[in-house]
Amino acid sequence: MFKYSLNLFLMSTTLLSADELKPPVAKPIPKEMKAFGDTRQDPYFYMRYREDPAVIDYVKAENAYTAEVMKPMEPLADKVYKEIIGRIKQTDMSVPSRFEGYYYYSRTEEGKQYSINARKKGSLEAAEEVMLDQNEMAKGLKFFSLGGTSVSPDQKLLAYSTDVTGYREYTLRVRDLTSGKDLPDTVEKIGNTVWAEDGKTIFYSKQQPKTKRSYQIWRHALGTAASEDKLVYQEDDERFNIGVGKTLSKKYLVISISSGLTSEYRYLDSKSPEGSFKTLIPRKEGISYSMSHHSDQFYIRINDKGRDFRVVTAPVADPSEKNWKEVIAAQKGLYVQGMTLLANHAVYLLRLNGLHTLRVVDLAKNESHDIKFDEQAYTLNFGGNAEFDTNLLRFSYSSMVTPASTYDYDMVARTKTLLKQQEVLGGYDPANYVVERLMATSQDGTKVPVTVAYRKGFKKDGQAPMLLYGYGSYAIPMDPGFSATRLSLMDRGFAYAIAHIRGGTDMGYSWYEDGKMLKKKNSFRDFIASAEMLVAQKFTNPKKLTIEGASAGGLLVGVVANSRPDLFQAVIAGVPFVDVVSSLQDKTIPLSTTDADEFGDPEKQEFYEYMKSYSPYDNVVPAKYPNMYIFSSMNDSQVPYWEPVKWTAKLRVNQKGENKILLDMNMDAGHGGASGRYDRIKELAKSYAFAIYSVGIRE
Repeated sequence: MFKYSLNLFLMSTTLLSADELKPPVAKPIPKEMKAFGDTRQDPYFYMRYREDPAVIDYVKAENAYTAEVMKPMEPLADKVYKEIIGRIKQTDMSVPSRFEGYYYYSRTEEGKQYSINARKKGSLEAAEEVMLDQNEMAKGLKFFSLGGTSVSPDQKLLAYSTDVTGYREYTLRVRDLTSGKDLPDTVEKIGNTVWAEDGKTIFYSKQQPKTKRSYQIWRHALGTAASEDKLVYQEDDERFNIGVGKTLSKKYLVISISSGLTSEYRYLDSKSPEGSFKTLIPRKEGISYSMSHHSDQFYIRINDKGRDFRVVTAPVADPSEKNWKEVIAAQKGLYVQGMTLLANHAVYLLRLNGLHTLRVVDLAKNESHDIKFDEQAYTLNFGGNAEFDTNLLRFSYSSMVTPASTYDYDMVARTKTLLKQQEVLGGYDPANYVVERLMATSQDGTKVPVTVAYRKGFKKDGQAPMLLYGYGSYAIPMDPGFSATRLSLMDRGFAYAIAHIRGGTDMGYSWYEDGKMLKKKNSFRDFIASAEMLVAQKFTNPKKLTIEGASAGGLLVGVVANSRPDLFQAVIAGVPFVDVVSSLQDKTIPLSTTDADEFGDPEKQEFYEYMKSYSPYDNVVPAKYPNMYIFSSMNDSQVPYWEPVKWTAKLRVNQKGENKILLDMNMDAGHGGASGRYDRIKELAKSYAFAIYSVGIRE
């Protein structure tokens, strides 16, 4: 029997007129949380008891209220949905990747929610072999997600994983690509997988059931039961996640071990899977590195001499530091974001003062050149080179007005070939849109980049609507790439902006370190400064400004909504991480175990007090809050559903204005929301309709 029951909720779900519609109100139940002589009150702690039907009833009542409030927006949401669908080439195919004589690709078909994974042998004119039809696999399921896929060295078998709960519980299976049937081999609750070069052995990571932290690497021999698998490595430090992969040269299997501050790599000859993994560089607190392989050398990207990394080589025979040779020195304003090693070339993904470039090094001649791009703000990344012995580099490029483009670059001839550019239906013309890269000045004087896009004819008179997006955590940059969905905003007169705040690596790894732990408030101050700059430059005004963030971005918009509710008209918060102290104290939930290196350890007083000072849930006070649309999922393994539920309840009783506080909970999905592509677009269209409606636009 549960302690709390339905009569403890004060719910008014009678549907009155639009003006009289009453939201559900959760009854506060006293709950004291004590630490370091401090007492916090959590009146909605009981929301975590999802086994109590009363909690589910309350969430459903919130959904019913949101549906009723948003009913006038439904025609607009439907119109936006149709606009987005109308821009998508619904029957489409990815650019094929050549690997060991096959061309691998995925494709979509109009009206179907999921992709089809397929290949062709020898040429693109050959007969198609369907490996996985995700639409068939998802039949009858409320949620379906394909995890990793890995083809065996002889191209005859496919290791793949699926999750049918949204809770990131992936099951490994192996498919015979000749017969199309799955082998008996099955392993539950795995992370990623990789084949050894013997074609008979699969390595996979395993998660802790409660925390979801990948902490073990196992070896599985085809044709044997999972109970016979061998544990090859276990990471006991709960700050660290681990994974397993293989160098592009196919020479080495690699175990990656990383926290928010520190990393370590171990390697093993991929043709000798029963051997023992060797440590490349023993972990040292605060030092991160990654590795690749070429010939008799390891290439190591490491931040030991500068926080934005350098690159050294180390002989495979003895990779100890005394044998290192530096190939890219640590430099101010130069961030070595990534690297890939091919047979004849090393390629580095760099940021020069925040802007991407690709540097190509001819290994035989020791000559280098950079691939140049003209736009003032764009995003660039490796495009998934599958083969090692090639002079072609595949990369992807886009900007806020240039659709996603896949190129092959001939590193010898120094010419690039456009293989495919995302087709935007409906007559899209990038010449009709403008991109600007601006600078905001944060509280400490730091210059923060802001990328803004809008349709030509946009008037900077302070009267236009704007949506400002931000994230700022986990070293994840918010690069200014293309999204056809934003056209539904810009074509209605919106400007769309991305604030490249500290906490991401938008300006380098040091930019990330300046927005985490005891510097986390820099992220929030940067975002507020970005919004203030956009208002000052008359892109918009506070009555026309919507802000959006998801997950850790939900933390961002939650903090700034508390501190500057006057600056925004509307807030969109997806799967928001808002109960910082309580969640990081709770070692039974996933984010608490690995996030100590991101936000700090609340078991230490300094971090406890700092987190409490900004945690959105703990800092809700009576105020005139903006309109708020909060959406999440009941099976979210990363941000537990009760965080947005509690936050909504607390915001509503503290709302002193007339704006609406809305909670929209997907009862079946996980952290990423709905799994089907059409369902995801419907969710997006609903949030855009909320933003559009909040600034007074009705169609």
